[in-house]
Amino acid sequence: MSEGEKTRLVAWSHELRSVHDRLREALRLTRSALAGGEAAEPATRDLLLFCHGFCAALTGHHEGEDRELFPAIAAAHPELRDTLRHLKQDHSMIAHLLAGLQAAVDRAASPAELDRHVEGIAAIMESHFRYEERQLLAVLDTLALCADPSDVLGPL
Repeated sequence: MSEGEKTRLVAWSHELRSVHDRLREALRLTRSALAGGEAAEPATRDLLLFCHGFCAALTGHHEGEDRELFPAIAAAHPELRDTLRHLKQDHSMIAHLLAGLQAAVDRAASPAELDRHVEGIAAIMESHFRYEERQLLAVLDTLALCADPSDVLGPL
């Protein structure tokens, strides 16, 4: 394996960590907006802006993994198919939670209710990211996948 191939292969684990870190930061900013103790209407308007960007980014990340990354991993590492199936189930659960948050934002729910939605997403998202990183980072260091990172991991 050439030095250039090693650099490209190692980049996938770096790219995944980087995307996860950006999504964690976006969620932290969203939670800060809610914790500001603003009245329901301004908090809801702020959250609508945060949620649109955060929800779209997280959804795009998971869709890219399901469409591009996971099939490449399954082809190279069939022993990880159960792990990948579990991660895809997490993606579905997170999509359901994001839809609940979006519905709450759309109906101008109270900051307390919005916080409960965001708290649930944060807990599942962090658990999912940690599991995914534990299971896949070493594999990503060796994965030969020639694709645009934004197609594979979402357009962040």
